[in-house]
Amino acid sequence: MSRPAAVRRPMHSQIRQARSAHGYSPRSALAWWATEVEFAKLSPASNTTVLVTSRHPEAHYHSIADRLLRAEHVHAEQVGFILPPSSPKADARLHMAGGEFCANAALSLAALHAARRAGLGPLELLIEVSGAIEPLSCRVEPAGTAYRCQLEIPWPLRIDPYPFPGVADAGLVRFADAVHLVAECDGSDPQLRKRAQQQALELGAREAVSVVGIMLYDPARGQLAPLVSVPALGSLVWEGSCGSGSAALGAYLAAKTGAPVKASVKQPGGTVKVHADCGTGATALQICTEVSMVAEGTAYIHD
Repeated sequence: MSRPAAVRRPMHSQIRQARSAHGYSPRSALAWWATEVEFAKLSPASNTTVLVTSRHPEAHYHSIADRLLRAEHVHAEQVGFILPPSSPKADARLHMAGGEFCANAALSLAALHAARRAGLGPLELLIEVSGAIEPLSCRVEPAGTAYRCQLEIPWPLRIDPYPFPGVADAGLVRFADAVHLVAECDGSDPQLRKRAQQQALELGAREAVSVVGIMLYDPARGQLAPLVSVPALGSLVWEGSCGSGSAALGAYLAAKTGAPVKASVKQPGGTVKVHADCGTGATALQICTEVSMVAEGTAYIHD
């Protein structure tokens, strides 16, 4: 009885030769059994953000983001997907992996847009962002090897006092699709950080929003420790910085004092400048920070 021939997997060199013969580049051979994801990685005050520039079905956003976020992969604190704008007035569109609003990711998209255009002067952009009702205005200008980006953010819907165990002053800042609990305390206190994590999970289970933030703010030092949860992704991260959380802090302080606020908020990864004014007849809420490009290329998602 004859023995069946052994089945062998093709060697990598054979794969490369076969793919080259059919018009594939050797680089593409690395993704023979993988989904190729084109991306750019940016750092707004160390809140590392991966922006996916290739197109993928929305149903795959969660799984792609889950892989990209891992320490053994591209590694970042959040992932967004760049899409064509739906409005003719908008310059760019961003859909976050969890459908949430993310101010720092919007700043990252603005910086990437500026980096890819010709010219070195300031740039005014309108950006569509998931979780935001209207396109947001963003100003970008070169700042050495980075970009200084300023984003206009809609004023919160409500700001209410809110109990937080062990803290005298705290308030819940409600946006259209997000809530941020601002607590005035020492953000390095282990017990308070543990309570913050529990509070984030409780708010995420109770509130019908796509993002929950717990902002531990030390007014004596001007320091913010931002904890961010995206319930749809099951994520809970102490971030390098938080843009929308910084805006929430500014609005909270302006409402509390009844006066305009201009502050440079120090966070673990850098500084975010905040301007908040809820004066009679007008409201204004802005954040500003520098965004640097960290990496750009192709990632491979293996099933």
